[in-house]
Amino acid sequence: MTTERLRRFARWQLLLVSGVVGALTVTLLNESVRRVVPHAPRMDVIGERALSRTLDAAGLKPPRGKALYRWTMLGDLVSNSLYYALVGLGSPAGALPRGGALGLAAGLGAVVLPRPLGLGRQPNEQSPVTPLLTVAWYLAGGLSAAAVYRSMSRAETGNG
Repeated sequence: MTTERLRRFARWQLLLVSGVVGALTVTLLNESVRRVVPHAPRMDVIGERALSRTLDAAGLKPPRGKALYRWTMLGDLVSNSLYYALVGLGSPAGALPRGGALGLAAGLGAVVLPRPLGLGRQPNEQSPVTPLLTVAWYLAGGLSAAAVYRSMSRAETGNG
């Protein structure tokens, strides 16, 4: 491989690792806290509804039960990883504000969009607790992706 190809490959790896960390942060917060906090966000349920309705609209039979949950988690991890990888589209110095903006946008979207999209409310939703926690989880995902991106960028360039 040429030096330029290696540099591009390393850059893509850096973006994807950052994105995966952001996605894992959101998912781990959602999946762990929902088991102990009664009004925790239930983005898993919203995701299951979205996947089922999308597959129905495509004329495909959606999975049910644990299979639906697993497919939803996989879809969430992939889509959130790609989304949070956007934190690396710019200088490492601007990663934290970008990560914060990405997380805030995703969190607000997760609070505001399910009902207009026909996905209903989150189970056990209680205002303002559930919406605030939802935004907090996605914000944490954006900031963790940004922190990893900055840290790995510094290590790659030898500036840190």
